[in-house]
Amino acid sequence: MQIFTAQLPLPTNYLYGDFFAFHLRDQHNVAEIVEENTLHKGIIWQQHATKMTLELKKQQAIISLEIDPPSVIVNEQDLLTLAQHVLGLKQNIDEFEKYYCENPTLGQLIEKQRGLRIYQSASAFEALVWAIIGQQISVHAAIAIRRRFIQAVGIQHTSGIWCFPDTPQVKSVDDETLRQTGFSKGKITALRALCEAIENQQIDLSQHVTHSNANQITEQLLKIKGIGPWTVSYALLRGFNYLDGSLHGDVAVRRNLQTLLDKPEQPNAKETEKWLAQFSPWRALVAAHLWRSQSAAGY
Repeated sequence: MQIFTAQLPLPTNYLYGDFFAFHLRDQHNVAEIVEENTLHKGIIWQQHATKMTLELKKQQAIISLEIDPPSVIVNEQDLLTLAQHVLGLKQNIDEFEKYYCENPTLGQLIEKQRGLRIYQSASAFEALVWAIIGQQISVHAAIAIRRRFIQAVGIQHTSGIWCFPDTPQVKSVDDETLRQTGFSKGKITALRALCEAIENQQIDLSQHVTHSNANQITEQLLKIKGIGPWTVSYALLRGFNYLDGSLHGDVAVRRNLQTLLDKPEQPNAKETEKWLAQFSPWRALVAAHLWRSQSAAGY
């Protein structure tokens, strides 16, 4: 086993508690373990089982990778890029907060939640699979399915932590295994089609998503049977640091928007879409602020 380590600075307003709350959602500690100010997460790095550790100190993060095969080499820049991604440090939230802190509707919410950013899945594939799992079910149910999926399909690191599977692992299991983890027929279809699109290079998950190419990758993903607008917007938010997806179909967004606007009835999807549109190119970040108003682990 080899261990590679690097460190990087953290913003003064970084929300340490929110970061750990996000990774504490599954109390079974199968693929993510939080110990005080440290996260251990199982990932697949260069097709090998790896334990990623992120220790957060005052204005500093230390990342390390423990890779089972001794032949794998990791350079420092790759480590720093992974840490910046997972911690959500590639998001220019300062610009957003400066622009909207005086907004009569959002200003007070933003002021209470300064520093809010979207913590990222370790890979875009993980984000997409999580979005597929979460379609039309509660977060609690989705977390349970995700846990069973990781244990049935993923790889276990020598430390005992489970690593979220990549496309080769998904392709190696049959549909019955996926069904036993809780995947519906439609979600199995979507997962299989996603893996096929990746394998056939119809979708490049390594690309950097910006406003100039977001429509292109959105159209590519929407061609996959079983993947709709909510799944795409959530995956772009959670795996690509893209903060302008419109999550108007999200029930929690609509529920918390009702509270924010002090409305007697919950706005429907079209009303929510229209309201979010005024905040482009930050629509998904606004949705995250609405999630956060309910729970630190809810976004």
